[in-house]
Amino acid sequence: IKFIIPSEDISIETLLKDIDLTPTTLHFELHFLSEVFIKQLLAIPSKFGIYINLDIIGNLARTGNWYYNLKKDHEILNSIITNNKQSNPSSILSIDASLYQNSGANIVQQLAYALSHANEYLNHFGEKVKNKINFKVSTGTNYFFEIAKIRALRLLWNTLISEYSSNISECHIIATPTKRNKTIYDYNTNMLRTTMECMSAILGGVNTISNLPYDAIYHKDNEFGERISRNQLLILKHESYFNKVDNPADGAYYIETLTQQLAEKALIIFKDIEANGGFLKQLKEGTIQRKIKESAAKEQALFNNKEEVILGANKYPNLNDKMKHELELYPFVKQNKRKTLIEPIIEKRLSEELEQERLKNE
Repeated sequence: IKFIIPSEDISIETLLKDIDLTPTTLHFELHFLSEVFIKQLLAIPSKFGIYINLDIIGNLARTGNWYYNLKKDHEILNSIITNNKQSNPSSILSIDASLYQNSGANIVQQLAYALSHANEYLNHFGEKVKNKINFKVSTGTNYFFEIAKIRALRLLWNTLISEYSSNISECHIIATPTKRNKTIYDYNTNMLRTTMECMSAILGGVNTISNLPYDAIYHKDNEFGERISRNQLLILKHESYFNKVDNPADGAYYIETLTQQLAEKALIIFKDIEANGGFLKQLKEGTIQRKIKESAAKEQALFNNKEEVILGANKYPNLNDKMKHELELYPFVKQNKRKTLIEPIIEKRLSEELEQERLKNE
């Protein structure tokens, strides 16, 4: 079960009431940094693990600011890691690589940035990192490449930790479908996209999948959308039997070759980042942001020229669709003027400009 917790005002006791915690794996995504609150989460008795998904560097990349400041954020995180004496399997550190995918980074960049992002934590905390690090990734529609991406990430991680200490565990990968190709018009096609993206994640060997409801970009949380998203995974499990075989892509020449090629290319970028001061330094200089924007602009041009097709958006649109009165959430990039330490990395969907134009004409 995954919980998104916006503030410390949330009561953990109320949140977990009537849930059988013993056989349940719990994932928590916090929008704040609080040592007291996190210690309460780690004390939850869960046999199959607690995943806190703390990512102070990811917060900097996404918002442009630390939670408090560089020193205090690292001190709080260090205290949480050092003082975690809980016996239940738990994961505290997380790498939010989904941000890079949803912002337009290509697959090789996603892998390189995720690895360099993780290396910042290993450089800072070293052998204190004894629990699994959690990688959050987003999967797109390039089916075989996405399978290979996840396999390459695990390969790269194992290569990286071999340079540190045998105490560091293998990573835990949680996948969610990308938002980048989702649309508000002809929204039912989003179900087809998320199903295929979940398939890629399963075949790539992720540990956990958190599906994206087909209407998540424009509707508030609702029972129907969430039920459909769960049923998609149940169909893959019980009707497609995706739970019957471990690592079914092993030995597939095409996927194995793609995995090796992606890993090798990502490693080149990773080494370049490290040679130029590391991930944090390149974030502060704006290099990472610039590279992502360059890749995003190339993909956007392909979409605008209909070379990259999203059905119902830039190909075969249903012009009778009316969505203006269906929007419960603002589905486009929001302007939020504020002072930041660095330029934030901004998520953006490919069809946003096209959809805004259609909404004007309704």
